[in-house]
Amino acid sequence: MEPLGGAPLLPRLLLLLLLLVAAAAAAAAPPLLGERELTIEECCERGNEWATKNRGCSSLPFLSESRECSIAQEQCCRNKLDEEYCLEGISTANLHEDCDLEEEKNSTCEAESFKKCCFCCLLGKSAQLQRKNCDLNLRIGQQCRKIFSDCCAKGQGSTDMSVSDDVPKKNQVDISKEEVDQEDPYLHDGCRGAGPCSQQCRDTGASFICSCFVGYQLQSDGVTCEDVNECITGAHSCGIGQTCINTLGSFRCQRDTSCGTGYELTDESLCKDIDECETGTHNCPPDFICQNTPGSFRCRPKLQCMSGFIQDALGNCIDINECLSTNMPCPVGQICINTDGSYTCQRITPNCGRGYHLNEDGMRCVDTDECSSSNQPCGEGHVCINAPGSYRCDCRSGYSFDAISRTCVDINECRRYPGRLCAHKCENTPGSYYCTCTMGFKLSIDSRSCEDLNECESNPCSQECANVYGSYQCYCRRGYQLSDMDGITCEDIDECALPTGGHICSYRCVNVPGSFQCTCPSTGYRLAPNARNCQDIDECAAETHNCSFNETCFNIQGGFRCLSLQCPENYRKSGDTYRLEKTDTIRCIKSCRPNDVNCVLDPVHTISHTVISLPTFREFTRPEEIIFLRAITPAYPANQADIIFDITEGNLRDSFDIIKRYMDGMTVGVVRQVKPIVGPFHAILKLEMNYVMELTQS
Repeated sequence: MEPLGGAPLLPRLLLLLLLLVAAAAAAAAPPLLGERELTIEECCERGNEWATKNRGCSSLPFLSESRECSIAQEQCCRNKLDEEYCLEGISTANLHEDCDLEEEKNSTCEAESFKKCCFCCLLGKSAQLQRKNCDLNLRIGQQCRKIFSDCCAKGQGSTDMSVSDDVPKKNQVDISKEEVDQEDPYLHDGCRGAGPCSQQCRDTGASFICSCFVGYQLQSDGVTCEDVNECITGAHSCGIGQTCINTLGSFRCQRDTSCGTGYELTDESLCKDIDECETGTHNCPPDFICQNTPGSFRCRPKLQCMSGFIQDALGNCIDINECLSTNMPCPVGQICINTDGSYTCQRITPNCGRGYHLNEDGMRCVDTDECSSSNQPCGEGHVCINAPGSYRCDCRSGYSFDAISRTCVDINECRRYPGRLCAHKCENTPGSYYCTCTMGFKLSIDSRSCEDLNECESNPCSQECANVYGSYQCYCRRGYQLSDMDGITCEDIDECALPTGGHICSYRCVNVPGSFQCTCPSTGYRLAPNARNCQDIDECAAETHNCSFNETCFNIQGGFRCLSLQCPENYRKSGDTYRLEKTDTIRCIKSCRPNDVNCVLDPVHTISHTVISLPTFREFTRPEEIIFLRAITPAYPANQADIIFDITEGNLRDSFDIIKRYMDGMTVGVVRQVKPIVGPFHAILKLEMNYVMELTQS
């Protein structure tokens, strides 16, 4: 055999063959008594050797009682098998540009690994031919992306250094000497055969970078790759009820509990039903047919029974007793009789005793309700109570049984319980009683107590109503009084007719409903603010008089007068005319003509005419001073002056006089009434005050 690629291949194959034989012998040999327990690494190595030797992981030899050893042996075997088929796939892609396998291997898991690695390498070689970037970030998985990158960059897989050693010779092809002599394009590649790296290598020109497959991690030396235990790091996806088992480069989930009878555990740790009929593990007799069910099976007889029969476990047909079924095959009033394969129904005619009668169907006896009949089996005052097959008579509420007359007699509750049933009055009725209330009260909700009746709600009074306990009281508004006839109606009070009515108004009182009004004479007066007195209207101040320009308006009670006051000869009116309340004064000053010696010698210098309206007193015991006329006398050194007061008009029967008095340096004329007069309410006096100057002789 010629060496491949300039390397001696035969010694390497012989060495590998010897190792495999030794491993197989060691695996087949049972452990000796007292032999030490295998470690996890040794169990894994045995699994790798079995995969290399047998090209499969079924029927693994028994190594140890330890479950961990069995798991490590199986997982390492499967991982090794996947790696070998993956390397075959990469080699096939590099050599044949195709990924076809034999048909009998297409359905195995190893064939899937072969195709995956082969297709990933073909994608990388295609990218190399199209001169595309070998570091494309395709979503094809980390392992496939690594194979894609290596095949694209080198034109072959990154692990081709071991293909010639691991791939069976039937997949190798003969290489001509001319091809061997050609220059190797990867002769100077530092990562040839993975270089110093244990798994994957990338040559950067100046150095190289080692990396690991999925499920491995690079050690601190930067070269060696160590398996990642996903079960310890928590990177597994096992659910509740499953145990994580670490494998080289991966992990698997194993079910904790067994699947139970009728199921088996698959390689994917799932429970699969066992078809006992297909595997022949059932125990059905020859006359029965096996039918598989989930987790079990059932035996169905080949012979089928007719309707009305049921088949037992031995295949015999047994009659069904339909009369014992719960759905009652016969209608009410009929009895069920079982027959061979069927049944019959027979009508039942019952014989009812006293107090019972047949129902509408005539099939069964029902109780007769004697109390519902129209003849009333119990007498007056009794209550009929029906009983099964009979009845009984009891006294109604409010009645008691009289042993002598054998009848129910009324109970007089008002007499038996005096004062305890009703608040006011108790009235007995046949079998009961009722309560009533006295006038002014009404019955409460409990039909026993009495509560006050608000009579005012029905408006019994003509004006105002006040409710009192058990009755009511009417009262009237101001100006009305309650009628003595019915005590309800309100009558108007005639305030003007009362004994004090004459003093209510100063002039006249007019009665109105509920009050009164004071009136005054139609002319000359108006009602005062107190609505009782009359006030005189001053026509002179209001200028409602009809006096001429030469006349003076003089107000009197209830009217006015027009007076014409003229000065005597040789006198003229003074410009200052006094307009006082109740008085009018005209002052005349002496005005002599030239050369009128008599006028000059007349001592009267000023004459004042005053008209006064004075009240008169009907009854008095002494003179009443009515008004005061004040005058100031000027001081003249050479002359002596005097003031003379006089009543010129209106002093009827000398009822008034006027006296002169000196007060506080002034001369005062005091008008007095000295005796009563008969006449108008006011007297009108015309007074005259003369200012007399006596000339002295020099």
